[in-house]
Amino acid sequence: MASTPISKMPQQQQQQQPMYPQQQQQQQPMYPQPQQQLMVPAPQPQQQLMTPQPQQQLIAPAPQQQLLMPQQPQQQQLMVPQQQRQPQVRFSDMMQAPAALLPPPPVYAPKMQPQRMVRGERHMFTTSDDNVMMKQIHATHAYDGRQVEVRPLLQLIEEILQRSTTTTLDRAVQAPLVSSHMESLDERSHQDAFVGMLEALAYTIHKISCEISCKCSGGGDAHSTTVALFSTLSSFSWDAKVVLALAAFAVNYGEFWLVAELYGTHPLAKSIALLKQLPDVFEQSNLLRPKFEALRDLIKAMLDVTKCIVQFNELPSQYISADQPLMSVAATHIPTAVYWTIRSVVACASQIIGLIGLGHEYIPSTSEAWELSSLAHKMKNIHEHLTKQLALCYQYIDEKKHVEAFNTLIRLFETIHIDNHKILKALIYAKDDMQPLLEGSTKRRVGVEVLRRKNVLLLISDLDISQEELSIMEQMYKESREQPSRPESQYEVVWLPIVDRTLPWTDAKQRDFDRLQVNMPWYSVHHPSLIDPAVVKYIKEMWNFNKKPILVVLDIQGRVVNPNALHMLWIWGSLAFPFTSMREEALWREETWRLELLVDGIDPHIFNWIVEERFICLYGGEDIDWIKKFTTTARAVAQAARIPLEMVYVGKSNPKDRVKRNINIITTEKLSHCWPDLTSIWFFWIRLESMWHSKMQHGKTIDNDRIMQGIMTMLTFDGSEQGWALISKGSANMVKAKGEMMLNCFQKYDAWKENVDSKGFIQALDDHLQQLHTPHHCSRLILPGSVGRIPEVVVCTECGRPMEKFLMYSCCTD
Repeated sequence: MASTPISKMPQQQQQQQPMYPQQQQQQQPMYPQPQQQLMVPAPQPQQQLMTPQPQQQLIAPAPQQQLLMPQQPQQQQLMVPQQQRQPQVRFSDMMQAPAALLPPPPVYAPKMQPQRMVRGERHMFTTSDDNVMMKQIHATHAYDGRQVEVRPLLQLIEEILQRSTTTTLDRAVQAPLVSSHMESLDERSHQDAFVGMLEALAYTIHKISCEISCKCSGGGDAHSTTVALFSTLSSFSWDAKVVLALAAFAVNYGEFWLVAELYGTHPLAKSIALLKQLPDVFEQSNLLRPKFEALRDLIKAMLDVTKCIVQFNELPSQYISADQPLMSVAATHIPTAVYWTIRSVVACASQIIGLIGLGHEYIPSTSEAWELSSLAHKMKNIHEHLTKQLALCYQYIDEKKHVEAFNTLIRLFETIHIDNHKILKALIYAKDDMQPLLEGSTKRRVGVEVLRRKNVLLLISDLDISQEELSIMEQMYKESREQPSRPESQYEVVWLPIVDRTLPWTDAKQRDFDRLQVNMPWYSVHHPSLIDPAVVKYIKEMWNFNKKPILVVLDIQGRVVNPNALHMLWIWGSLAFPFTSMREEALWREETWRLELLVDGIDPHIFNWIVEERFICLYGGEDIDWIKKFTTTARAVAQAARIPLEMVYVGKSNPKDRVKRNINIITTEKLSHCWPDLTSIWFFWIRLESMWHSKMQHGKTIDNDRIMQGIMTMLTFDGSEQGWALISKGSANMVKAKGEMMLNCFQKYDAWKENVDSKGFIQALDDHLQQLHTPHHCSRLILPGSVGRIPEVVVCTECGRPMEKFLMYSCCTD
C-alpha cells in the first residue's frame, strides 16, 4: 500500500475540506450516541496510511467525526417527524430483530475500536429511512453484464467458514488436524474452470478484503462501510456482490483461525500472533466464548441467506422468467437481503479486528453478543422469507416441468418408433444413472434394455392391490413361463407402483411395498419414487387409472394395443395374447353360454362331471339357513328323480368372513362341495364382471347377445340379499333362478315330476319355474367401479325395462 508523505498531509486535508459539509449532512444521523467519540480517537496520520483512496476518507475520517458530534441530538430530532409522516410497511420491516433496545457498547480502553452497531443505529432503518437506505444501495448498482460462476466459489467459502467456526479456542493450542476434505480440494484446484475463475476474481477479493480491514479498523459506522463496499462491487450482479463480499471476509476470518489453531505448535503462527497481540485472546477463551458463539450463529445465517440468493439466480429461465410474478417479488427482496448480508460481514469483521491488541484489562460485554444476535435474528427472518419464496418458485418450476414432460409423453406415444426402448425409458426411469428394474426370479437390478423389442404388460396399481389378484396373476404368469416358446408366452410383465406423492413415505409403506415386490415373479420398478410425476399424471388421465389395478399392453414398438387388458387376462389367461381388440372379438366368436365359460379351470372336478354327464348345481349367497334348506331339499329331489347331482357353493363376490363361516359349516355338515379358498370364489366373480366389461366394450346387450344375458342374470343374483342356484347337465343345458323360487320349485316337486320322464329334468324344472314367475320382482345389479366404463342405461334381465341408477358406497366388515 502506498504511503502519503507527511509533509503533504495538511495540503490534502485542505483540498478535501469543501466536501465535509456535504458529508456532514449525510452522516450526522448515523451517530446518535455521543459515546462514540471515545471509540474513534485514531490519529490522522495512521488513517492516511491505511486509506490512500479518497473514497475511503470521505466515508468516515476520524477527526471530522468529532466535529460532527455536537450537532447530533438536533439531527436525531429532525428524523422523528419524517418517520411519522410516512408510516409504510416494507419487506425489510418484517425482518427487524425483536431486540430493538440494546445497551450501548462499553468503553473499556482509549484504543482504536472496531465499528459496531449502537442502539440508535438499529432504529435508523425503519419505514421511510429503510426506503432511503435501499435507494442509496440501488444507486450504487451499475451491473455491466459480466457473468460470475459463484457456485464453486460459494462452496469454497462454505468450507472455510464452516471449518473455521468449528474450530474452538480450546483446540487452538493443539496440533493441527489433517482434514479429510483435502483430497477434494486438491482435485478441485486442478480443474481449469475453477482455477480460471479464481484467477479472475482473486484481485477483486483481495481488494474487498483490504477495504473491509481498513474501514473496520478506522472506526467508521457500519452503514457507510457497507455502502462503500457496494460501490466497489457496483459492476457485479446481486448474487456476485454478496458472494465476493463473503469471500473477502472468509479470507480474513480463515486466516485468524488458522493462526489460532497453529499458535501452540508452529513458530510462524506464534510470531504472527505475537505481532498482532493475540495471545491474550487465546488465553481468555472462556471469556470470549459468548462472542464467538454469536459470531458462529451469524455466519451460519449469512451463509443460508447467500445460498438462497444464489439459488434464485440459478433458477432455469426456460421455466420461470424474470417477469414472472414470483420472480418479481423475489427481485424486490434480494437487494435488501444482499445489503444485510454484507452489513453482517462488516459486523463480523469488526469483531474479529477488535481482538487485535486486546489486553488483560478486557472486560467482556454482553452487548457485543447481543448486537451479533440481533443481526443473526434479522438474517434468519430474511432467510425464512426467501426460503418460502424459493419454495414457491420451485413448485412453479416443477409444475411447468411436469406439464412439459406430460406433453412430451403424449408426443412420444403419437410417434412411430423402431422399438419400445424410448417409450419404456420415459415411463419407467428416464435417466441413465441407475438400473431401475428388479428382476422377479433373481431379485437383481437390471436396466430397461432387457425389455427391448418385447411385448410388455404394465401392471399398474397402488400398494393396496389384493392378494387374490396377485395370486391369480402369478399362477397365469408361471404357466406361461413353463412353455416359453409358445406364441402366447412372448410377453413380459412389469409392475409400476403408483403412490400418492403428497403423503410422506413411511416405514409402514416401505414394508407393504417390500412385501408385494418380494413375491412377484415378474419385473418391477425398484422403488415408486423413480416414476416421474408426469408419468403418474399420464397414467391417470390417459389410461384412466384410479386406484384399481389396470394392465396396459405395449407391443414391441411401444404402441398401446390395449389400455387395460386385465379383463381379458381374467377371462382367457395367456390365450388372450397379444391382448388386442381383434383378438378379443375372435375369442368371443368361439364362445357360447356354457358351464365351462363360467368356471374355466377353477375346479377341475366340474370338467369331469361334465364328461360324466352328471347334473351340476352351482349355488351362492350368504344366508346359511337358506343354504341348509336348499341343499337338503335338492338332494331329496335328486334321489326322487334318480339323477346324479353334484352341488358346489360359490359364495358371493368380494368374499369375507361370512362366506368363510358358511364354507366351514358346509364342509363340517357335508351339505355340498365348496371351494376351500376365498381366492377361487373371488376369481369366479371377477371373471363374470370382466365378461360384462368386455361385452360392454363391444356394444353387446341382453337383446342381441345370449352370453350377455346370462352374465347379467348371474351378476343380478349376486346383487340380491338372498341365495340363487344354477343347474346344468352337460355343458350348455342350464336353468337358473333366485333362491326362494328355486327352493319353492323343489319343494313342489310332486307337481311337475310327471314331466321329468318326457321332457327331461332340466326342461321340466325350467317349465315349472316359468309358471311360478310373477311380474313382481326386484333385481339389483351391483357393479364395482373397477370394471371400467359404467353405461348410462342398463335394462333388467327379467322385464327388459331400464334399471334405475344409484351410487352406492359400501363398507362391510362382516
